[in-house]
Amino acid sequence: MSRRLRTALDFFAVFSLPALWWGGIVLGSLGVMASMSFWTQEFPTFRPDFQFGNYEELLTNNQYVVVIARSVRIALMSCLFSFLIGFPLVYFIVFKVESRAVKLLLYMGMLIPLWVSYVLRSYTWKTILGTEGVLNSALLWLGIVDEPVMFFLYNQYAMVITIGYICMPLMMLPIYSSLDKIPRSLIEASRDLGANSFHTFLNVTLRLAIPGIIAGWTLAFCLAVGDFVSPILVGGPSANMIANVVLTQYGMALNWPLGAAITVVLLVIFVILLSASNQAERVGKVNIE
Repeated sequence: MSRRLRTALDFFAVFSLPALWWGGIVLGSLGVMASMSFWTQEFPTFRPDFQFGNYEELLTNNQYVVVIARSVRIALMSCLFSFLIGFPLVYFIVFKVESRAVKLLLYMGMLIPLWVSYVLRSYTWKTILGTEGVLNSALLWLGIVDEPVMFFLYNQYAMVITIGYICMPLMMLPIYSSLDKIPRSLIEASRDLGANSFHTFLNVTLRLAIPGIIAGWTLAFCLAVGDFVSPILVGGPSANMIANVVLTQYGMALNWPLGAAITVVLLVIFVILLSASNQAERVGKVNIE
């Protein structure tokens, strides 16, 4: 057997299984879902068809438009919450912690929430914000209130806190990577040229961190807008997001074609967002260089 033939066989053996997985499982399932989005529902089942009624229903029914707008708003607020808390923490770890062991320990602390169940992290905030939760118990023990406060839970603010907490590791890790790569000589040069700490942070540190910030916002937003657990646990009936609508269509409503249409629209939005984010990161890196 020739060397070139052995190399070709080795290449096929190594990459055939991932290729089959990608082509058969990933692309195959997406193709089935996309084709189903054109089907027609005939309750309690549906029949194969080719029509755009599901997409028309999604774009013209005010109920779905309101849910999509609410999902985007809550996702953006959750990302802002994650950024306002996560960026200062990452900045402190990268620039203020001198000990390498302590820095590694704090870095691992950012990763630990990713090892915990998504549902468990959401349920944790329900126990914190609930009428018998940690927050109300502390307020009662301190004598600040005479009875449990009800507005901590089952509203959109509770969702922002919960989703923001869940998305925070995805927000912090890309920012940490960008800040950690900043040469300290650039910061020292800025100060040597007479810039104060604020201008150095604004013109050097923050500018060089832009690619990581864009990546963090993109990852956090994609996770936040597709969340369906937090609205159920802490949001209440008036805080459903688009993922909850998809769950309902595939479950109780048995309207799989409409659920597939919503999923396809979300997938297209995510692909556009990721492409725009990737392009923005490239432009940011070129401008920095």
